[in-house]
Amino acid sequence: MLIETLDTARDLGRLKEILGVMVRHGFGDTVRRLGLADRLERAGQVLNWPHAAELARLEPPVQVRLALEELGPTFVKFGQILAGRADLFGPEWIAEFEKLHSHVPALPIDALRPQLREDLGDEPEAVFAWFDTTPLAAASIAQVHRARLHDGTEVIVKIRRPGIADTIEADLRLLVRLAALAEAELPTLKPYRPQQLVREFARSLKRELDLAGECRHAERIAANMASLGFIAIPKVYWAHTRERVNVQDFIDGVPGNHLEALTPEAGFERTLLAQRGAHAVLKMIVEDGVFHADPHPGNVFYLPGNRIAFIDFGMIGRLSQRRRDELLQLLLGLVEHQPQAVADVLLDWTGDEPGVHIGQLETEIEAFVDQYHGVPLAQLRLGQMLADVTAILRDHRLALPSDLALLIKAFISLEGMGRNLDPNFHMASEAMPLLKQVVGARYQPRALAGRAWQSVRQTLSTLERLPDDLGRLLRNARRGRVQVGIELAHLKRVGDQIDRSANRLAMALVIAALIIGSSIVMTVQAGPTLFGLPAFGFLGFMGAVVCGLWLVRAIWRSSHGRDDD
Repeated sequence: MLIETLDTARDLGRLKEILGVMVRHGFGDTVRRLGLADRLERAGQVLNWPHAAELARLEPPVQVRLALEELGPTFVKFGQILAGRADLFGPEWIAEFEKLHSHVPALPIDALRPQLREDLGDEPEAVFAWFDTTPLAAASIAQVHRARLHDGTEVIVKIRRPGIADTIEADLRLLVRLAALAEAELPTLKPYRPQQLVREFARSLKRELDLAGECRHAERIAANMASLGFIAIPKVYWAHTRERVNVQDFIDGVPGNHLEALTPEAGFERTLLAQRGAHAVLKMIVEDGVFHADPHPGNVFYLPGNRIAFIDFGMIGRLSQRRRDELLQLLLGLVEHQPQAVADVLLDWTGDEPGVHIGQLETEIEAFVDQYHGVPLAQLRLGQMLADVTAILRDHRLALPSDLALLIKAFISLEGMGRNLDPNFHMASEAMPLLKQVVGARYQPRALAGRAWQSVRQTLSTLERLPDDLGRLLRNARRGRVQVGIELAHLKRVGDQIDRSANRLAMALVIAALIIGSSIVMTVQAGPTLFGLPAFGFLGFMGAVVCGLWLVRAIWRSSHGRDDD
């Protein structure tokens, strides 16, 4: 029971406020179905129902957006996260979520001084040669002031709002409980995975509250971008940076939403800027696996010399090596019109959801990709293609893992920014050379050998632990702690997976035996030779390489599973 488990009276008051906003914005029936109105009345709280019908005339996406804005920073941030979930919400919902902004006035400097003194060790006017008490910008979590270091460097000071962490923590407690209640009481919301969405949101928001963590993200991406001289990332001044305040270089350039200032007379080439921006973000995503997850125009500045600066790394995305391999397969499948490759990746990403018609989904994906057969590369809109593919998943009530949802949002934003700079910008044309370069690097002999050896080491490690694992299994079985579940609907697929795994394990053992045996033979200075080496040892190593290539290809093409984070 939600009300009976609230931590404080303040939580109960906040719950009444949340439910009151829901009622005013036309969701009174949902409050009743959750059983919260009756429970609040029994707790001595009464909701005001009059005039709710007037706001209920608005379309549901508008009602939700207005309600989130009224509820404040935590809920606005939640809506902004939902704006990136095109796999869960239709275009009309995404359009409303993208309008969400925190209409929060800046705090006066006197309200910030006690916290600043604690974090900086002195008054800001003493720490900096100059400190502007008038905020440069303000948002729900922090506000920004300009300052100057004693060596003359222009910087910005980002200050977290006092008390905002406690407010967000209280709201997150309520959101977690409301999500659990909604998933239990409203079956229609189950496909949207309320509890999983709230957990992901809570992790993201807590990271965003750590202003020092934002700076660590910035430095990591700056190191990755060091080879691209046209990309600028603000320098961090760690002597003045803490969890609640950070100090970075002030970026003096043309904001990404003031494109009218990017004229040839001012020295800007918009086509070049679009190409460079695409190159940088594709490198983050495909090569580095760490990318700016919110590359909207407000976080981008254009600098003299056609350089580009990215700011605000509070929200970043991470992709494992396996995810990047799958992404390469997906993008190449879209660009090169390989529908089966696209279907394979998407089915791996979404997993085995009950009630999903896999054959129908595969047919729809293949038909979608096939419609672009023969379309010139320069005419493909890669971002729109990704959006359309996620729409197909949404129709089948399949959700993407959160890291991939962030990725697709960033990709679509990137293509939109490129087209705003240059109407003739084509993401597919820009992406294709880099994709092929990365794929080529993945299949260099040294890279293949490294992955094959890693596979052998993992297999040997598994075999080494096998006796202990079997012993543990038998002990648990004797104590009655082993549970066996069989899902008949997927039994054949499970059998196929076990069969493939057994084949790969056997091949890994053969490879290991070939490597070890060939190494021993190489030490024997007798018998026939090839290229000055013992023939049997040389042939054994060649056999290990061939088998290793087969193993890597089999794992890459048919590995199944799904990351939850």
